[in-house]
Amino acid sequence: MRGNMAHQMTQEEWEAQTAKKVLACVRDEIYLELRFFGIALSALTPRPDSAVKTFATDGTYLCFSPEQVLRVFRTNALFLDRAYLHAVLHCIFAHLWIGGDRERARWNVACDIAVEYTIDGMGKACTKRILSWSRQQFYERLKKSGEGISAAVIYRMLKEVSPEELRRLAAEFYTDDHCYWPRQAERRAGQSMAAAQKQWNQIARQTRQLSLRRGEVQKEGEAQLYAQLAAERGRRSYRDFLQKFSVLREELSADPEEFDLNYYTYGLKLYRNMPLIEPLESREVKKIREFVIVIDTSYSTSGGLVRQFLRETVDILNQSERFFADARIRILQSDDAVRQDTVIRGQREWAGFLSDFRLAGGGGTDFRPAFSYVDGLLARGEIRELSGLLYFTDGKGIYPGRRPDYRTAFLFLGEYDDAAVPPWAMRLKLEPEEFLRE
Repeated sequence: MRGNMAHQMTQEEWEAQTAKKVLACVRDEIYLELRFFGIALSALTPRPDSAVKTFATDGTYLCFSPEQVLRVFRTNALFLDRAYLHAVLHCIFAHLWIGGDRERARWNVACDIAVEYTIDGMGKACTKRILSWSRQQFYERLKKSGEGISAAVIYRMLKEVSPEELRRLAAEFYTDDHCYWPRQAERRAGQSMAAAQKQWNQIARQTRQLSLRRGEVQKEGEAQLYAQLAAERGRRSYRDFLQKFSVLREELSADPEEFDLNYYTYGLKLYRNMPLIEPLESREVKKIREFVIVIDTSYSTSGGLVRQFLRETVDILNQSERFFADARIRILQSDDAVRQDTVIRGQREWAGFLSDFRLAGGGGTDFRPAFSYVDGLLARGEIRELSGLLYFTDGKGIYPGRRPDYRTAFLFLGEYDDAAVPPWAMRLKLEPEEFLRE
């Protein structure tokens, strides 16, 4: 008899269920004005969480307080639209994953400002609000900065403000809780977090393509969103970007997941219930065999930053085990000509190179001599298995007119002229904070 009785819903369950219905309406209301956001708005799964006071996301769930959602829905429903879109934009701009070793509190404020600036600039009815004097003043500072507006740029601006002003800005732009954003160690170890970041990178590209296809970037509001998407295109960390230069190659080592099937069945036949298992002596793995790093040594390049970039590169490669035992890295220093060529094998040679590193050059930048030099090395057989070429530069130089036969990536320090970069080249905007530890 008791087993057939209907479950009596508790107050807590009713609030959670009703709040989910409210959030579904909020999502639909945003979608009506921002249709190209359809994929992004549905990517987060709502989940009740009494531990948060407002919204919070880890890139997979949109955590919310049912009591807060219902209370705000009765008194200020537009705030829910802003908060929902605010959390989604954090994911689209990859703020959860690109913080690196930046100071956490300042990074949180920078990300909130970047998102709120985008929402306020869009001027949609479902998220529109009267701008406070404090917001207007800070937005004017952003526009006068002369840099593309992104969380990284704002973070550098916030390093110049007083602790009191930072607290005031944090209170002004606070919208959601960042308690579930993964920290640096968690980002490196968590496969699910890497999967969430990869999914949002794809959603960001799709959102940008849909906005372009609809032609909505011609409107003032969508133009601001498009500018933010363009500014955050380098949202992958340098660590993730290096995976582009992995190559598939057979490596001699026991593979515990594969074994000789003939040997297995022979054991069953000979001993009836005892298979013989011998791991295969080789397996195919994705690793770096050989690649070239070109350092732009023009007058605008900092030696300290270059040294940190090189140190981070070898740390990433060693931690990720993407090196073959006999891998080689060739470091070229070039401005308008190749000034130095160093071949490095192993940790000991890296340590010696970095301790004695000095920039060689200081003239203007011409990218072509480095490519011609590498082509010559390939022709003479001095390079045989080139995984790719990384060019570390400020972006101000003459690009090759012909596509090389190997993968090429330009790693830019700060803003660069995207139209000047050849279409065949991969590109990544680096932030100094990735390499200069605080």
